Amino acid sequence: MKKLLTLALALAMVCICALAAAEMGPTLNFKLAENQPDGNPITEGMKMFAELANKYTEGTVTIDVYANGALCDEASSMDQLQLGSLDFSRVNTNSMASTIDEFGVFGMPYLFASTEQKYKALDGEAGEYAMGLLDDYGMVGLYFWEAGARCFYTTSKPIRSVEDLKGMKIRVQQTEVAISMVRALGAEATPMDYAEVFQGLQTGIVDGAENDFVSYYTSGHYEVAKYYSLDQHMAPPAVLLMSKASWDKMTEAQQEAIRKAAYEAAVWQRQAMQDYQLESRAACEAAGCEIIEVDVPSFQAAVASVYDEYPQYKTIVDMINAVE
Repeated sequence: MKKLLTLALALAMVCICALAAAEMGPTLNFKLAENQPDGNPITEGMKMFAELANKYTEGTVTIDVYANGALCDEASSMDQLQLGSLDFSRVNTNSMASTIDEFGVFGMPYLFASTEQKYKALDGEAGEYAMGLLDDYGMVGLYFWEAGARCFYTTSKPIRSVEDLKGMKIRVQQTEVAISMVRALGAEATPMDYAEVFQGLQTGIVDGAENDFVSYYTSGHYEVAKYYSLDQHMAPPAVLLMSKASWDKMTEAQQEAIRKAAYEAAVWQRQAMQDYQLESRAACEAAGCEIIEVDVPSFQAAVASVYDEYPQYKTIVDMINAVE
């Protein structure tokens, strides 16, 4: 009798769980494209998001994270998201600008006064406005993620002032803002695929590049470009994106759960990335790299004219500047 009672209770629990899951929504399996490798705070944040999403949707939504560019790169992921052939992707706002011009604003030089102000703006009116732009492109934005502050690093000649950049060939991302900024500093902007940068630095095709401490370290660029100048000229965030087609497959309850999971994972990732920046800097210093403090206001003054080239960004720039 006792065994029968135990079995009945177990069956009842199974039924209750099944009913709860049914109320949450259909069982769905999604794919998430991430170009960073395992161990990077961004990738680990994506794994956390997938776990939380499964938890908060009561097991009805499963997200498989494909790291290290296993599915596609950032640029092609934007196309796949719009087509509905990919469910999720984490994309840097610099990479998004080629598809949605307004997202280029987040790569403007010295846009944010501090990390604290940055996320007050991104989690507030400015971020909400930008996310709203995604509606016309078949995508849904799920919070901003930290991608570090970008600085210049060079091979044979250290950058200690704006004058030191004159005539240097600097690798930049393929974005109009980055090219405009480097030109304003008197250097020659050289767009180049990220995978080619190490060889470009090693062989002298370029004299330097620019990126955050984590990328500088994990890419091995610190091995051939020993001078890292702390100008922090650009701090573009990344965005966790979801295809609108995939979003519409979920119930409202599942959508709310996904947003909750994305927010909690983003908050964790932001701090984890800041911590990893410090660890990467320490590792580079231990390897003999010279970290150079520069007069940031002189760099800001040199690139101020770049803002005049992009009047279409004024709305979001004003929103960000209004945040203290």
